[in-house]
Amino acid sequence: MPKHDGSPGLTFVYIPPYQFSSSSVQTNMSGEVLLIACYELGHQPLSLAWPLAVLQARGVAATAVDLSVTQLPQDTAKSAAFVGIAVPMHTALRLGVRAAQQIRYLNPHAHICFYGLYAWLNADYLLDEIADSVIAGEVETPLAELAQTVLAGGDLTAVSGISTPAQHTAPHLGRQTFPVPLRDSLPLLTQYAHYVAEGEAVAAGYVESTRGCLHFCTHCPVVPVYNGRFFAIPVPIILADIRQQVAAGARHITFGDPDFLNGPSHARRVAQALHREFPGLTFDFTTKVEHILKHPKLLAELHQLGASFVVSAFESTSNVVLQKLQKGHTAADLDRALRILAQAKLPVHPTLVAFTPWTTLHDYIEHLTWIREQGLIPHIPTIQLAIRLLVPPNSTLLAASDTKSWLGELDAANFTYRWQHPDPRMDELHEAVLSLAEAGHDDPFALFAAVERLAYNLAGRPILDWLPPPLPTVSPPRLTENWYC
Repeated sequence: MPKHDGSPGLTFVYIPPYQFSSSSVQTNMSGEVLLIACYELGHQPLSLAWPLAVLQARGVAATAVDLSVTQLPQDTAKSAAFVGIAVPMHTALRLGVRAAQQIRYLNPHAHICFYGLYAWLNADYLLDEIADSVIAGEVETPLAELAQTVLAGGDLTAVSGISTPAQHTAPHLGRQTFPVPLRDSLPLLTQYAHYVAEGEAVAAGYVESTRGCLHFCTHCPVVPVYNGRFFAIPVPIILADIRQQVAAGARHITFGDPDFLNGPSHARRVAQALHREFPGLTFDFTTKVEHILKHPKLLAELHQLGASFVVSAFESTSNVVLQKLQKGHTAADLDRALRILAQAKLPVHPTLVAFTPWTTLHDYIEHLTWIREQGLIPHIPTIQLAIRLLVPPNSTLLAASDTKSWLGELDAANFTYRWQHPDPRMDELHEAVLSLAEAGHDDPFALFAAVERLAYNLAGRPILDWLPPPLPTVSPPRLTENWYC
């Protein structure tokens, strides 16, 4: 499991430092176009597979490297004319900038392009410091056109959908034709996260059935880029991608959509097609609490079609926090959602934003009590109890009416605005819980009890004897890499 950096005001995962290798370590070197992924929650990176397919269709060969499982090939970095670095999440961006600095040192004339959600959010810093271009949204077509233009020595201003130091543009949201992702040159699935159920671990694949999101949660990085839009990927393309991953050994599929149920009819068609062809294949997906409440019958149907667990952004049991994040649900809705999921026989892995400027120490203790009472301790990794609100540049949170009362200065090099909690005990608690998460203890009940002791001690309250014992529960199905935003 990746470790967690405890920098003040930040919570993110990082991969142990990579080192350069000679080109003899990496196969399929094609020279002039280098695509790099850095970290995608332990999944084989779709952010490489789709651009590779689009480039291949245009007759452009490319080398793809995933720095989370392999080394950066030094000879290829030296010779590449175009380098694309995928940054769909904050952790990937931190690693991507470090890789770009090394590549710039080796190859001063390479065109370096960052693409993905966090590229656009941090475009000002990237274009000032390291990048020649930035792309976000539906990236594959502009990325391929840009690579071709660079290779041909053409005019970059003729390429639509890209930002450069001379011209910043909005995210590219034009509809595109989706090819089947090209995975042949990527590392084997066995090098990535596995699916664990009833003590058995099997290889897991990763697909997306939609992009973007209909919703406007203020802390979500999808919102500033897609602004309420989402795009459905054709079922035959999704199924073809699943088919090739099953052939490569996958026995479980993760749907990595921001919200699988944004298009419920589309989700049903995808799941039905998957189950018809692979009746023994399990899958998981992410969806909002409000979709759980709205679609109980669909959830039961998805379980029958192979769904084995759900990831859902519960975030908090404080209605104040939920309103600030515009989650579209209340604390009482969480209990309803748990009942619906139990009836559908779908375990849930809640994600949290445990530390925000509005979360009081009382809120935090109440949330812990709720988790214990609901029997969710094995469902919530300790790192979720340490997640601290991240406020990147261009975040929707910056437009909130109370922002000036809690927001600090922009730390552009760390891709976030700083903030401190008005109650110093909450910042102290965050650091302590983060340290527990980093320790990597295997017993979730012992870790949870340790978090409880920290919170109660800071509140000056004894751990009361009436705290209910953990409910007897079976460990839910899960991936070996914890979900992380």
